[in-house]
Amino acid sequence: MLNENIHALRKSKGLSQEELAPKPNVVRQTVSEWERGLSVPDAETLVAIGGVLDTPVSTLLGETVRASEPEGLQALSEKLEVLNDQFARAQESKRRALHALFIAIASITVLLLIALAAIGGSYLEWDFSNPEYAVAGTMLHGFEWVFARMAPIILAGSIAGAIASRK
Repeated sequence: MLNENIHALRKSKGLSQEELAPKPNVVRQTVSEWERGLSVPDAETLVAIGGVLDTPVSTLLGETVRASEPEGLQALSEKLEVLNDQFARAQESKRRALHALFIAIASITVLLLIALAAIGGSYLEWDFSNPEYAVAGTMLHGFEWVFARMAPIILAGSIAGAIASRK
């Protein structure tokens, strides 16, 4: 609702995102994020936007202008609290997904290291005169060579990411 109101009022005033952005001291990308509903302006910025668009904040938030000042501020406060709660839940969901991804990468890396250790280079004893064994052995050796060098970096990075993304 807020994003649609900002977009409609900006268009009705004939302003581009670039023209609106400097007035509440933001960049064009921030205005774009507001209009796409990816973020919301804080209360002070919302008041500045209302001033630029000659529109009360309550109208930006989708309500009609109320007669008493305290009720308008209360409604604004409640709406901003709901929006902030929604964004906090979305951020928490993204953090959890990222944390799970880092743990999965670390787990897969450890499992591959264990599997390669279990194989222990036994493919080197294959009969490489057989073209199929030669190709498979060469590919396995190449994978092992690259993975053995990349695994510590991948493992350290995924562990650091899991620690950084925990609650």
